[in-house]
Amino acid sequence: MSTFDYIVIGGGSAGCVAAARLVTDSGGTVLLLEAGHSNRHPLLDMPPGIFKMINGSKFMRYHRTTPQAHLDGRVHDIPQGNVLGGGSSVNAQVYMRGRPDDYDQWNEILRGNNDGVGWGWKDVLPHFTRMEGNNRLANDLHGVGGPLHVSDPGHIDEMSRWFVQSVQSLGEPFNPDFNGPTQRGVGFYQFTNRKGKRSSAAYAFISPQLKNPRLTVALGAHVDKIIIENGRAVGVAYRDKAGAHEVRVKREVVLAAGALVTPKVLMLSGIGPADHLTEHGIEVKADLAGVGQNLIDHPEVPITAYADGPYGYYKQGDGWRMIRNGVQFKMFGSGPVTSAGVEAGAFVNPDDPEAPPSIQAFCVPIVYLDRDAQVEMKDGYGITITTVVVKPKSRGDVRLASSNPDDMPLVSPNLLKDPADMAAMVSGQRFFLRAMAAEPLAGRLKTVVVPDPNAASDAALIAHCKRFVKTNYHPAGTAKMGADGDKMAVLDAHLRVRGISGLRVCDMSAVPDINAGNTNAPAMMLGDRCADLIMGQIR
Repeated sequence: MSTFDYIVIGGGSAGCVAAARLVTDSGGTVLLLEAGHSNRHPLLDMPPGIFKMINGSKFMRYHRTTPQAHLDGRVHDIPQGNVLGGGSSVNAQVYMRGRPDDYDQWNEILRGNNDGVGWGWKDVLPHFTRMEGNNRLANDLHGVGGPLHVSDPGHIDEMSRWFVQSVQSLGEPFNPDFNGPTQRGVGFYQFTNRKGKRSSAAYAFISPQLKNPRLTVALGAHVDKIIIENGRAVGVAYRDKAGAHEVRVKREVVLAAGALVTPKVLMLSGIGPADHLTEHGIEVKADLAGVGQNLIDHPEVPITAYADGPYGYYKQGDGWRMIRNGVQFKMFGSGPVTSAGVEAGAFVNPDDPEAPPSIQAFCVPIVYLDRDAQVEMKDGYGITITTVVVKPKSRGDVRLASSNPDDMPLVSPNLLKDPADMAAMVSGQRFFLRAMAAEPLAGRLKTVVVPDPNAASDAALIAHCKRFVKTNYHPAGTAKMGADGDKMAVLDAHLRVRGISGLRVCDMSAVPDINAGNTNAPAMMLGDRCADLIMGQIR
């Protein structure tokens, strides 16, 4: 039976960072268990490759929600990375951290119970900046020497520029840095890539350590449970193509399998709501009611329109255009291949422009709907603007389907279930429909396809949102940190699982509330901070 100083379960954004830091700085041996595939694939490396895979790929695992009664019984997909690097290997690479008050609110939740461990903006910012290698920004908010490449778009389509100008015409300011002093405005995102190659957590943090004898990376490793003896995590049981294995740990197990699988692994290990575990015949090791609860995700709803000319990325990946773009990329390192497919976005509050933004938008210069939208829409030149509620109030849950580790968990995200979320989404839809009707976009668009341009009432927009709402791929909160008096808190402020020693969680499951923006960078921050907590570098 093999023994390691540390075992990290889940080679996603957080797990890769935590494993790399423990290997380089602790002096201990690390086993990184990842259920998915290698991240080395041309479509994964190229920034726009995600659009070739999002509707079906071995590098994604598609969770299906339980029927959502408030959405008229809809069942929809929640794709998650099934690859080393996790979401950072398959996402659209947008680099966002959220707002300072996101983290100050975490700190307030934990204050008085955190043994001096701060979670405020001033506490987490150093983790972001030391990981970051930005190609434009160098100041107190940005790092330039880190291994994670953060870059401006390699190519900007004219449709993206028209979007930025049209939103400005509605009174929103141009924002050169959404991770800067203020989030509000419209502009161009930065991305975790450089010169046409993705900078995933696998490439940035694990690849430099692959020859380190203290690191073992096991791919295709499906974890059955964490082995708990006398209230302590002492090992992990997992399976791969060679069979079943048990490995032992000397110091700690770090769980970073993502907000849908982390609670599943905890419950299979006997950590979770006692009645739910007993229902499935699982011995209770720690009765923690909050495991699998507090599921938060950013809800996203599309607005799609056809263009009146050959604008955007339609057919750029087909035939002679694909050959031309490939040659341009290979010879000059430029052109559409260097774009992630989304370049521009905005943060706005349609109801109170001076208040913190309530809506994030992504401009995608194609006609695009998810595979579960079930709407017949002909291909053509066009644009899709997706609106996202950045601080949703709706909460869902993750439960076990059975005690069989091969069964997917039962996921109920409850997107837009809270009336406040629906009201915010309808306001966001109205705002960006106005942007589409403003110049210069208006002069390049033929017709809006969804929502129905002939049905503009609140009731019609609510029906549209219920029909098309989907995940923004940011599930979080299912094993949250919390104060000592919070009965739903799974973790303390050190990311330690309550009631079990030698076990921490460091992915987006751990957050008490979701940040206002994409979650890849915060997940990496959590991995980096977890390593510091383990090694005693934060006291």
